[in-house]
Amino acid sequence: MSHPYLSRAIDLVRDAGDAILPFWRGELNVAEKADASPVTAADMAAHHLLVEGLTALDGAIPVLSEEACDLPLAERSTWERWWLVDPLDGTKEFIAGSEEFTVNVALIEAGQVVFGVVGIPASGRCYYGGQAFGAWSAERDGATQPLHVRADRLADFTLVASRRHSSPEQERLVDGLRAHFPDLRMANIGSSLKFCLLAEGKADCYPRLSPTSQWDTAAAQGVLEGAGGEVIDTRGERLAYAARETYLNPGFLALPQGASWRETLLALARG
Repeated sequence: MSHPYLSRAIDLVRDAGDAILPFWRGELNVAEKADASPVTAADMAAHHLLVEGLTALDGAIPVLSEEACDLPLAERSTWERWWLVDPLDGTKEFIAGSEEFTVNVALIEAGQVVFGVVGIPASGRCYYGGQAFGAWSAERDGATQPLHVRADRLADFTLVASRRHSSPEQERLVDGLRAHFPDLRMANIGSSLKFCLLAEGKADCYPRLSPTSQWDTAAAQGVLEGAGGEVIDTRGERLAYAARETYLNPGFLALPQGASWRETLLALARG
């Protein structure tokens, strides 16, 4: 099973990546948004391409992009289906010259992720998937392979963390996990690629108890769910995207479905 809009969404994510690359590792004028996060001409080039392309695909589906998110709740709360877009996730990594930046596009229905596409402009790789139909990675040359999370394991446990963001709550959770997994290893990577490491079976868990926004997570959540993973809040419920005043997510945990240590992780996250 697939989705009729998935193939075109993949094409648009690749096109947005191509629009970003001419700015990468070149001279950039960096502006600061109201929340003190950076924005560049690359962000805006990808934003305009994605909004135009997704609107042309189906004009009845609104597009909510990080770069045009000043929309009243009264308007957004009427949406049944919408695109949730981060034209350039990992802008700080991009500015620093790292390859760890992505283009994120997710289709949302009734506050839930239907599918997500995560593109890596620097390599040309694209991840895509959804809970109902699986997940894959595709290289620039077209080579494609299915994705699946790791089988449940207690040895060589690998935890993914943000290179730039943490919190006291997250540090306590990591310390608690070390007590359960003495050989715990840490993998640090930027942007939505943290979810993709889990989807590829290269890591076991990604806890996040510091702020993220909806466009940071939705696309990669679709990929991980398609690969047999889940993304839950600290109550154990699927991370959702219902319209609300703030775009900030609650704390969340990304892990393989059915993991034997799920309740231990939740208990640690709740403190």
